[in-house]
Amino acid sequence: MMKWELSECYDFNGRIVRYGVRGVGPALVMVHGTPWSSFNLRHLIGPLLKDFCVYYYDLLGYGQSDKSPGDVSLGIQNQVLEQLLKHWGLKNPTIIGHDFGGTTVLRAHLINGCNFNKIVLIDPVAISPWGSPFFQHVKIHEAAFSGVPDYIHEAIVRAYVKTAAFKPIDARTLDMIVSPWIQGDGKAAFYRQIAQANSSYTDEVQPLYPQITTPVLILWGSEDTWIPMEKGNALHEMIPNSLFHVICDAGHLVIEEEPNQLIEKIRPFITPAATSAGPADFH
Repeated sequence: MMKWELSECYDFNGRIVRYGVRGVGPALVMVHGTPWSSFNLRHLIGPLLKDFCVYYYDLLGYGQSDKSPGDVSLGIQNQVLEQLLKHWGLKNPTIIGHDFGGTTVLRAHLINGCNFNKIVLIDPVAISPWGSPFFQHVKIHEAAFSGVPDYIHEAIVRAYVKTAAFKPIDARTLDMIVSPWIQGDGKAAFYRQIAQANSSYTDEVQPLYPQITTPVLILWGSEDTWIPMEKGNALHEMIPNSLFHVICDAGHLVIEEEPNQLIEKIRPFITPAATSAGPADFH
């Protein structure tokens, strides 16, 4: 199995958030979504290490970060990001967010007043309404789901994750995605983060999108069934002067499926004098 270790930690109100910092250059922060972790950003982190100092972390309640009972909603993730930026001493970094990570970036910018040099949003949860029937069912029956036998829970997570991708996910990658949710406090944490997902957190910032003046690049998997591309077009229309690009042959898990296409769009946007070097793998 591939290894992914976050060697640094930050104490957020008594709960540990794990993070990593690599590379040299201007600051670049990456924020993952659900049910993912920073592991799923490795194909973007690797190619950008040459030109940036990359900061990446596991959201509270995800990956290697604290999964004990508590608030892991979108209402707290922007607070975590704000505190991490202060801890790292970053005042105006470039930032990339996927899925809930994109929501967290938008909330940190619009609610917490975090300034960013440039913003890249990859299939973000940004336009209400959202939330699959599975999400709604877990909200009602969180305790029942948390109590299912471990082997059934693992089967649920694996089946759920697969629906995010347009292409088959290779076995090693799928194992790494599922692993945090089937070990230790992972089972309860998996259903907790779904049960706490609420569109009120996007309702709060959606009217503010037209106020964004920071350069924004929006990237969307053409075959995303979790958040259809129509949502991306709507977000593009709401954010003045934003750029919008479709990533072909990829679903919601575009960061795993087509990272090379993503890098081709991201690199010139965040690094005007970028070299022509191709993306490298990162483990």
